[in-house]
Amino acid sequence: MPAPASSRPRSIVVIDYNGGNLASAARALTRAAADSGIDATVTITADPQAVLQADRIVLPGQGAFADCAAGLAARPGLRDAIVAATDGGVPFLGICVGMQLMAERGREHGVTPGFGWIAGEITLMEAPGLRLPQMGWNELAFTPGAHPLTEGLAADAHGYFVHSFALTGYDSADMVATTDYGSPVPAIVARGNRAGTQFHVEKSQQVGLRILSNFLRWTPVPDPAP
Repeated sequence: MPAPASSRPRSIVVIDYNGGNLASAARALTRAAADSGIDATVTITADPQAVLQADRIVLPGQGAFADCAAGLAARPGLRDAIVAATDGGVPFLGICVGMQLMAERGREHGVTPGFGWIAGEITLMEAPGLRLPQMGWNELAFTPGAHPLTEGLAADAHGYFVHSFALTGYDSADMVATTDYGSPVPAIVARGNRAGTQFHVEKSQQVGLRILSNFLRWTPVPDPAP
């Protein structure tokens, strides 16, 4: 018989779909759980049943939107399990391309549908006079206390970015934080129990660990109309 939810370790799954950064994301989550005093098991998996039984879902990603979407589609039942679990209220965190997949579509290597959880599409960044990809540390702009994911972050917090495509045509209500790279660029988005970071939290040192700790403690209200 399974242990009661209150006494068993919290189950955190890192989605395995050949999307990159899986091991580093898992290590960062394990560290964040330990730092927060949360009893948790972190598992890298492509098993739909494990996703459906998870307490937290993390979707890392690097590379092209179309390739990551194809990687998810190639794992039978995996995308459907992510949708079903998050529809049921399980907190979700997308990292880099994992965040981008939350959008309606991507326009990298053709037009590829995303999950459609947030408005907008992923397009090549417009950064006149700046090199692409945006690579390195950049300051986050956010309203302290406006969202639980940014709790405890200093006003000059920085994240580590590596990307050439970004979310455009978005709903400002979904913006938790932006960064500036020639123009404002979405950095943290959230709608209901689904959130994402354009920057790599697993590479963002103490800022990233704090965001992950906040995610592990987060008790969001699910989006009533995903």
